[in-house]
Amino acid sequence: MTPYEQQAYRDLEIWKLKIRKKPSLFNYAAKSLQNRINKWIPERVHHAITVAIEKMVKAVLFGAKHTTKEPRKDSSLQLREALVRERIEFYRKAASAEGAVTGAGGILLGLADFPLLIGIKVKLLFDIASIYGHDVKNYKERLYILHVFQLAFSSQQGRNEVFKQMENWEYYQRTLPDDVDEFDWRTFQQEYRDYIDLAKMAQLIPVIGAAVGAIVNYKLINKLGETAINCYRMRKISSLRIVKH
Repeated sequence: MTPYEQQAYRDLEIWKLKIRKKPSLFNYAAKSLQNRINKWIPERVHHAITVAIEKMVKAVLFGAKHTTKEPRKDSSLQLREALVRERIEFYRKAASAEGAVTGAGGILLGLADFPLLIGIKVKLLFDIASIYGHDVKNYKERLYILHVFQLAFSSQQGRNEVFKQMENWEYYQRTLPDDVDEFDWRTFQQEYRDYIDLAKMAQLIPVIGAAVGAIVNYKLINKLGETAINCYRMRKISSLRIVKH
């Protein structure tokens, strides 16, 4: 193992501790409040939002595979991650610029930021998967991308549950449905919406919307990128253990 790999896997263990930590009292309180708010929202509204996000993500999910490069073969972890960080920086700047433009445009353009940002996030994950050597044309690889997305943008409680699945991905993926329509889109959209609601609401405020949009989008992409790096590091180690056994 190279010095770079040793440091990367030490960093991975620190990241795992953060992901595994139990929800704090604040986390529980925030989640409880959000659950109460969700109960007040009529079921038909929940259904409409779920369907809208499902269609949005599917469109990007199945469209991005045609614009993503072939999986990168036979590269060191250090080279792969240098390329990944370049892609993260590219998408950070794109998301920041998009957030500033839509934030400056008031409520209507602010609302348009939601699907645009999802597209940027999913495309970033496709690029990262490909750089780590995974074929995004494979349906199960696209499901893994959805799990990385969930892990990055869920409550601490939701994060704990998704992480358990991802820790043993090679085994867990065998239990996944063969039809993407069977994916739990309701939980996916609700966790994502609850996570970013407060941060993104300020983007709709006149005057400060542009600055908020730029900063929030930059940070969201940064979080997603770091989550993806650690998820693929974890998966590499897991696959090596399976090979040894």
